[in-house]
Amino acid sequence: MVELDILYQDEHYVAVYKPAGMLVHRTMLASARIVVLQCLRDQLGRRVYPIHRLDRPTAGVLIFGLSSEAARALVGCFEARTVRKEYLAVVRGYCEPEGRIDYALSDPETGKDSQPAITDFKRLATVELPIPVARYQTARYSLMQAWPLTGRRHQLRKHFAHLRHPIIGDTTHGVGEQNRLFRDHFDWHRLLLLARSLCFEHPYTGESIRVFAEPDAEMADLLARLDWLETVAEPSLSP
Repeated sequence: MVELDILYQDEHYVAVYKPAGMLVHRTMLASARIVVLQCLRDQLGRRVYPIHRLDRPTAGVLIFGLSSEAARALVGCFEARTVRKEYLAVVRGYCEPEGRIDYALSDPETGKDSQPAITDFKRLATVELPIPVARYQTARYSLMQAWPLTGRRHQLRKHFAHLRHPIIGDTTHGVGEQNRLFRDHFDWHRLLLLARSLCFEHPYTGESIRVFAEPDAEMADLLARLDWLETVAEPSLSP
């Protein structure tokens, strides 16, 4: 059984670190033998109720209700957009220092038509590597902080690709040459996207809750090699 790291727990909610590559739960579009929902149920010895989702390749904070009523209460907060979600991503090129992406997204796989989608972002650091890629003699990358204000499928991946700064390791919306550079030079084989924190007002106590996830050992090692580890050491609140 996979042992999940518990980041927060009270009588109503439990938040875990979802490893990259794990499904939250089985769906019509994807299935797997090991999923977070069942692992957490087995680990706690009780039922848990999904509240939100993370894409399969995304790592980071994932919260569940310990009752259906608690789950519904926090789902309402997500729907009201009062939950603040913060992500870290590494993207191709030197992205703008900060901004907002207001670009509607559709989902051909589920048949959903175009829906409003908004993401705020801030650039935390840049690096230029002396490695040729495509027609360039060097490779440039940005470490980004992002706050999705809506919750569309693949939102951050599609939004940064829309800016022509795709997230490294994204095999669907990214650039193969950039992903290959990270595989060849850093032995990196996954999406460089971390759901770093969730902030919300507790539906039962009114307390302000912030659940924070450190980069896992593999991601921390990569960030250190890019001289970015200290940049992400201190958690920062969304704007």
